[in-house]
Parts: sequence; structure tokens; C-alpha cells
Amino acid sequence: MTQTNIVIVGGGFGGLYTAKHLAKKLKKNKDVKITLVDKNPHMTMMTSLHEVAANRVQANSLKYDLQRLFSRRKNVDVVTDEITKIDQEKKLVVGKYGSYPYDYTVLAIGSQPNDFGTPGVKEHGFTLGSLDDAEKLRDHIDLMVHLGARERDPEKRKQYLNFVIVGTGFTGTEMAGELNSWRPELAKKYNLDADEIKITMMEMAPTVMNMLDRADAAKAQGYMEKHGVDIRVNTGVVGVHEDYVDLKDGSTFPTRTLIWTAGVKAVDSAKDFGFETARAGRIVVNEYSQLPNDPHVYVIGDVAMYDSNGSGRGEPQVVQGAESAGKCAFKNILAQINGGEPVKFKGTYSGFMVSVGPAWGVASLVNTFHLSGFFAILMKDMVDMIYLIQIYSAYYLFHYIMDEWFRIKRPTLWRGNLNRYGNVLWTVPLRIFLGMMWLVDCWYKVQGSGSWFSNKLQLHFPWLVQAATSGASNKAAATSAASGKAASTAAAAARFSFNYDYGHSPMPVFDQMPSWVQSMTKVVIPNKETALFAQKFMTCFEILLGVLLVIGLCTWFAGAMSAIFVAIFCLSGMNYWVNVWMIFAAIAVMNGSGRAFGLDMWFVPWLEKTLGKARYGILRPIYYVDKNGIKN
Repeated sequence: MTQTNIVIVGGGFGGLYTAKHLAKKLKKNKDVKITLVDKNPHMTMMTSLHEVAANRVQANSLKYDLQRLFSRRKNVDVVTDEITKIDQEKKLVVGKYGSYPYDYTVLAIGSQPNDFGTPGVKEHGFTLGSLDDAEKLRDHIDLMVHLGARERDPEKRKQYLNFVIVGTGFTGTEMAGELNSWRPELAKKYNLDADEIKITMMEMAPTVMNMLDRADAAKAQGYMEKHGVDIRVNTGVVGVHEDYVDLKDGSTFPTRTLIWTAGVKAVDSAKDFGFETARAGRIVVNEYSQLPNDPHVYVIGDVAMYDSNGSGRGEPQVVQGAESAGKCAFKNILAQINGGEPVKFKGTYSGFMVSVGPAWGVASLVNTFHLSGFFAILMKDMVDMIYLIQIYSAYYLFHYIMDEWFRIKRPTLWRGNLNRYGNVLWTVPLRIFLGMMWLVDCWYKVQGSGSWFSNKLQLHFPWLVQAATSGASNKAAATSAASGKAASTAAAAARFSFNYDYGHSPMPVFDQMPSWVQSMTKVVIPNKETALFAQKFMTCFEILLGVLLVIGLCTWFAGAMSAIFVAIFCLSGMNYWVNVWMIFAAIAVMNGSGRAFGLDMWFVPWLEKTLGKARYGILRPIYYVDKNGIKN
């Protein structure tokens, strides 16, 4: 039987989705071969480019290796090539380095930023159309803040420290929010006042974030303005220069960093295929995502123009649109191979989510549920995870979770509680358990007949017991002897172990207090009155340690004191080998475990700042700005 060749051009969201589902559905059909061709050997998570540009994640976090994605799919070949032509007569997909015969081909080559011919954008502006763009922008931002921190001329300093973002769509809003979250780090790195770093969003329309519901847009705008982002509407940028931009009203704005996010269009290479194009260079397709004159050529994603509602704008150029078109394409190809009825394109848009920084966002789900803050960011992460599940990649799902939640230095969705750089998350359960040990241990000490707050002596140190029993009757002495014999019998039955062994008595660390410890303790606690005070104080202190450990406050101190107290109890003959683990647990939690799901996340930085200010005063950069300009 003749082999059927399916060639998919483009390994982005739509192309990858199509290839994965075709490979799964056709895995038992040995007569079908799928070839995925992309100019890069990896798929780029384009929706997260702003995270690289604002130095939140490393560039490699956004690269999903195509060979790894298809390593278990023997019916898929992955080829790195740049496609230049589709020869419909010869049924060949032609690239720079080879040609690929096809029976069905899917063109999913995506989009690129659209500067609408604005003078100077290409020469002096920055875009977010690729991973290279994001890395270039990240390095430029860092350099500008570095140079701005050293610049003494007020006007030039503004040029360096003013960052302008044109457009308030998904890309512009997320870039502004992410950059704003990076601002305190940049200021600290270069010894600046964070307020000197200005972020300005410019929107030509009278409203911002027009892809969102008005109420959601208002929330996002309010959040950004509250956190220092200047948002200007009815402000068009008509020219870009090296150190300023021209505005539509004739004024200028000083900046050396303009980030253009005002729109997208089909990639420039789309016009080279010779197909009919429409608005923004997008290739016209029919309701089945096919070329109108060729049912064997599919065009999907941002490069495709299917005008379902007659508006002339086409489907939204978002990931959900690419997935919907990919679903339409692979179902129709299956129908053509196996025989069946074609399906029409149906755009499925379950909602729109936008992050306004790493820890806050807004979301609208099926135009019914409106979320903001934590739940909106969680939903945005969940959508990305669902896509990775849809393309059957557990490997990259795992790494997505690690990169977004754990391998981060900046507080994000979980406010830094999962931050792996501190390496403290995994000691949190131990910290809480140790704290509960203290609290449970103290429960019998604060109530009932055995309360340590009564006037009954609970510290049975030899010199205190001797003083309490001096002059006692022979009967009492006999009773004491009997008790001693019983204790001796119990001690004889004790068994050494580092854990409680059922049916055996635990062995004390010391049967009796070492002489050198006894000498020291006798100085500190010489009589019954002091002992009664000590036992009450110790009980209160143990409760305090338990509470501090549970809530994660002053964890280093609480851990250190826990280790010291347990060691003291051991040396005093009041503790067993099975409890020695508490010393090592206490040392382990001293490694900052209160910074994850604990109050030390806020208390320790505040304490460091307060103590540093008390010792050194307020540190200023060599050159700083006040109302009168720059001073030394």
C-alpha cells in the first residue's frame, strides 16, 4: 500500500497540537508518516516571553525540545529546516535544505510583531516576537539601569531609567507587570531608589486592555497604577529615536527603551507562499481550515484568516484559537484518510487570562466567572499545564511546574513559599511537627494533678529530693527503698533504641545526671523555691518554642533553643534515646524553614532592614536624585 505523507510546517502551539494528536490517532497505521518541520529544534512557550525579558525565568525554561516531545512516536520525523514554498502541483513542501513530499500538509508558521510602519521601531525599538528578542531586551534593560545609576545629568538619567511599553494587549500588559516586579531587584542591584525607574504604558485608544471585560480591565489598571505604573490613553507613538519618542500630540518623551507590543501580523514569509492573503498578511482559509482551492493544504493558527463573523478581523490570534484550528485540521485529515465527514472550524475560547506581574492577574472564564489575584494566576498556570497535558508531555509538565513554582527567585503565585533556591520548603513539615511535639508535651504540664504550675516539685534532682525527704519516717524510707528497687527493675528492663520498640521500655540517655552537670545545675537551682520557679519558666518557654515553630517565626532561635533544651534534658537524666532525634530535627529547621509558609518570610527581611538601618543609617547611591536635582 502507498505511504501517506503528512507534513506539518511549524512547531508552535497549533502545529505541535496537530502533530501530537495525529501521531496518537494514527500510531497503528503503518502506512502513514508524519513529518514536523520547524526552523528551530525546539518549541518556544511564546506566552511566557515576558518572563524571560524581565529576568524571572531562564530562557531554557521556555524551550521544549521537539525530539524529546516525539521520541516515543515512531511515526513522526522531526526536521529542522526553513520552509520557503509549498508546490501544490508536485505536492512538495520545499525548504532551504530539502524537499518533503506530502499528501496533506498543515501550515502553522505563526505571527510576528506588527509595528504598522512606525518610523524608528525597527532601528531603536524592542519587540517580543521570539526568545532571542526576550533575551536581548532583558540584557538591554539591565544595562540601562546600570548606566542610569551612574549618570549625573538629570535629563540623560531619565532617558536611561524611563521604560516605555506601547500597547496594552496581552503582551504589553504582562510585560509591564513583569518589569514592574523586577524593578526593586534592579534598584537594589545598582543602589538606586526604585521610584527612579519609571514604567510607562502608552495606548492609542481611549481605553486599555481591550481584550478584557471592562470590569476586569479596570481591576488590572487599578492594580498597576497602585504599584507605580504610569498608564496613558489616547497617546500614540509616531516615531522612535535613540533617546526619545515622538508622540501624536507633537510632544516627545525621553527614553532609551521602547517596547513595541501594539499588534501582530502574519510572519513575513507567509506572503512568499503565493496564497491569497487578507488583513495583516494572514492567509485566507475556508470553514474547514483549508485553502479554498486545495483541500489537502491546511493553514492554522495566527497565520490563518477565517472570517467567521464577517468582521474582517478573523479569529483572535491567541493560543486557544491555534488549538481550535489544530483540532479542526487533524480531525479533517483523519476523515480524509479513513473516510468520514469533515468538521467545520469552531473557535473555543474558554476565557481570557492576563498576568499583571508574577503574583497577580485577572481572568474571565466562559464570560461568567471573573477572578483576580491568586486565583487568576493559578488559572493561568493551569491553562498552560492543560496544554502540556493535551500534547502528552509529562516531562515538560513537570519542568513547567518546577520553573514556575519552585526554581524562582522572585515571589510568584505562592509568594515565594515554594522557592527552591532557599531549599527550605521540605523542612516545613518537620518544623511544624517539632513545634507540635513541644505543645503536646506541655499539655499535661499545664493542667491536672501533674501541673508544673502547682507547688509540687517536678524536678527530681538528687539534692532537692534529699532535702525534701530528710527527717522522714522509716516507713517513708522503706517506701523509698521499694520505689528504688522498682525503678532498678524498670531500668534493667529498658532497651537501647533510636525509636520506640513496642513492648520494651525506652532507655534513658543517662541513668543519672553526670557529676559535672550536677555541679553546674546545683549552682543554678540550689533549692526548692528556685526549682518551682524554674519548672514554671521552662514550661512557658517550651510552649513559646512550640508556637514559634508552628507559625514559623524566629525559627532559627526556636530551633537552636529546642536543640539546647533537649540536650539539657538528656544530660539531666530526664530524656530517652528515642527522643534524641529532636536535636537533629531542631538543627535542620534552623536552615530558614520559617521562610516557607511561615512568618519569617516577612519578619527576617524586616529585621535585617531595621538592624541595618540602626547600624549604618539609610544607604544612598553615590549619585541620588531629590527635588532639587542630582546631588553627590
